[in-house]
Amino acid sequence: MFSRYRKDTPPASDTPKRDSRAVPVHEIASVSPSAQPTLTPQPRPAAPPQRSFKATPKPAGISAQPAANDKDRRRKQRILEVKSELHTRLLDNLNLAALDTASEAELRAEIASISAEALSEINFALTSEERLTLNQDLYFEVRGLGPLEPLLKDDTVNDILVNGPNRVFVERNGKLELSDVTFKDERHLLRIIDKIVSAVGRRVDESNPYVDARLADGSRFNAMVPPVAVDGSLVSIRKFKKEKLGINDLVGFGAFSEEMAMYLEAAVATRLNVIVSGGTGSGKTTTLNALSSFIDNSERILTIEDTAELQLQQVHVGRMESRPPNVEGKGAVTQRDCLRNALRMRPDRIIVGETRGEEVIDMLQAMNTGHDGSMTTIHANSARDAVSRLENMIAMSGIEMPLRAVRSQIASAVNLIVQASRLQDGSRRMVSITEVTGMEGDIITMQEVFRFERTGLEPNGKILGHFTGSGIRSHYSDRFRRWGYNLPSSLYDVV
Repeated sequence: MFSRYRKDTPPASDTPKRDSRAVPVHEIASVSPSAQPTLTPQPRPAAPPQRSFKATPKPAGISAQPAANDKDRRRKQRILEVKSELHTRLLDNLNLAALDTASEAELRAEIASISAEALSEINFALTSEERLTLNQDLYFEVRGLGPLEPLLKDDTVNDILVNGPNRVFVERNGKLELSDVTFKDERHLLRIIDKIVSAVGRRVDESNPYVDARLADGSRFNAMVPPVAVDGSLVSIRKFKKEKLGINDLVGFGAFSEEMAMYLEAAVATRLNVIVSGGTGSGKTTTLNALSSFIDNSERILTIEDTAELQLQQVHVGRMESRPPNVEGKGAVTQRDCLRNALRMRPDRIIVGETRGEEVIDMLQAMNTGHDGSMTTIHANSARDAVSRLENMIAMSGIEMPLRAVRSQIASAVNLIVQASRLQDGSRRMVSITEVTGMEGDIITMQEVFRFERTGLEPNGKILGHFTGSGIRSHYSDRFRRWGYNLPSSLYDVV
């Protein structure tokens, strides 16, 4: 019916007839229930004198699986094989160049037509629900990212983690769970990975077995393929939030308190240099996005990232993204290159998505040379650890400086360290706000003004606690007052 989306084929007499069978029947039925391994109940060992962490033997009833379950398993396997065969037919029959202008409805109709013809030829019956699911999966294979597409459309999923073709985990509400999504085999998974990275001009293969990329919606993508990935390709996708979370949203979620929000608004508006510290997945980028909402709309902001994730709403925003080397090992653009050029572009503030290497020198110098109010994130477990990491990165950059000079540079550049943390119940909270107050001898002096205090644990594993001030007045109170932010002294009271 939509023949313009199909390739022109020669007459039937000139084309050898294709074997329509997906897999020989004797191969599909080669695995019988009797060939499945059974779990023989083992005699229970004598009780050990102390707690044992060995797996206990399973009851004898588990070894005998119902015949219906085995039949369902074989049918699901058969449907996967049929889907693979139909996908091959689609690639052979569809005019991929013409599909660029095809609407979704037209493409779905063409896929349904081709799959109906193929199912009729191989004499495989599907229920109406199975047929709809099959056509949907085929559409995702042609236009989307195959089995990953439903997970990308699911708003409850925050992260997608693939450990080989048969184990796909997702994170919902801060907890990891195994999904029922699978790939046909390793080749299928590699094809989807290649589809993603080729769309952004990058590559991944045995000679370059790992890659960072960005999906069309801005989601962060990372992959490692064999031989580095031993048991199959590893993929992680950090989904991009379509709606930017503001300060009010984070306060409502319990990420921090209203008093902390008032303090942070004053800190950002009065152009303190801020570092957001935390572990992987602790919400550093989300916090940085929220803090950026306090920046005045008249200021010129330049952002520098490895993978563009920041969502700033101001008018004067220039976004830069680093670039890896090409096939010949040339053409790399590092964050440090971007940062050096940013200093020549008249920025009021510079925001670095994550400081992790030699760019730390340029970042600290920018904070010290007229670019007050700059912000960045860093991986660390506490405010004191963040300072130590800055020292280590400076040392690893190859610049030989006395330790006292390094610490003096950090103390004069960094004003505030916001510590974000992902707690054991999956919640993300701003557990500490610490000010850098200067130096005493060779030691950088700091004071904590807000913190999260844990008070207990509910039976369901949820952490109980509350935010409180430390009772210490802010070191920058006079600065806040000069800029028109008269924060009450009760803001810092211990709760």
